[in-house]
Amino acid sequence: MLRFGCSQIVIERLDPLVNPGQTPSTHMHQIVGGNAFKASMPYTDISNLATCTSCFFKEDLSNYWTANLYFRARNGSYKRVPQIANQFNDGDNAGITIYYTSSGPNATTAFRPGFRMLTGDAQRRTSEGLGKNMQQCYRCYTQKNFGGSGASPCMDAKWDTDSFPRQRCVGGIRSNIIFPQCWDGKNLDSPNHRDHVAHPVGGPVSFANVGGKCPESHPVKIPQVMLEVAWDTSGFNGPDDWPLDGSQPLYLSAGDNSGYAQHGDYVFGWEGDSLQRAMDNGCYLRNCTQLKAQLIKEKNLCTVPTSFKEELDEWLDELPGGGEPLM
Repeated sequence: MLRFGCSQIVIERLDPLVNPGQTPSTHMHQIVGGNAFKASMPYTDISNLATCTSCFFKEDLSNYWTANLYFRARNGSYKRVPQIANQFNDGDNAGITIYYTSSGPNATTAFRPGFRMLTGDAQRRTSEGLGKNMQQCYRCYTQKNFGGSGASPCMDAKWDTDSFPRQRCVGGIRSNIIFPQCWDGKNLDSPNHRDHVAHPVGGPVSFANVGGKCPESHPVKIPQVMLEVAWDTSGFNGPDDWPLDGSQPLYLSAGDNSGYAQHGDYVFGWEGDSLQRAMDNGCYLRNCTQLKAQLIKEKNLCTVPTSFKEELDEWLDELPGGGEPLM
């Protein structure tokens, strides 16, 4: 299993999967990874287009992006909740923690150049009802410095939920997003960016359970990708900040007040066979002799310019783009 941090390269309304070529796209994202990210990304080897990456491993020039989180005040105005460096990634410029998991050497097939996928649904407003096998969850930290629960992602029956936490979280909120583990072995993408991948027979499995048989329609086992985002909600926990009725005041950038609409996007961009070598040679967390690490200051320097001028940190009358989930 690889677990490593990727610093933020930009926050803006771009989505080359769902809204290719559209500037701005419908809602705001935080993007990490290689600097080849733009409104449209060709079905080619992205690692040949990027000149740097904000990820810990130099070979990973992929791009990953997730929805931003906003706080809605009593007067109806919105403010973005800042992303922060995740646990064990001190020094990162906000960003996303990336996991790649395989059940063992030669058990998974790495993605091919041009591969991309989407998990979750920006239009979802109800629970999938998957229990411990939920594919996206939120962890409410009841103590500072990620304190209060040390359980694996989405496995704490009390503090992990697929909806937004209903209480104030002193140590912030973590969001986990898990991608499917099976691929049809042919298509690098599909019209909805989902149909070329699938869950094992019997449905989704919990984090790090990379066993299970792939369906005949999607026979190729791929590394399990999981994204992990941390938000600092401490500035929004005052007793006068929350609604008078006690309801939670958080919104995803796609206009969702439930949390069920969390989603993640992925464009593969590892150099050569580097990911396959890492999966086949016992790499663990950031310990991998097969890959080259870079210093935090190096990864934090990799950014891309914004393509659309928009306010990111001030109070807003409405969510950027109006909180629209999709076109």
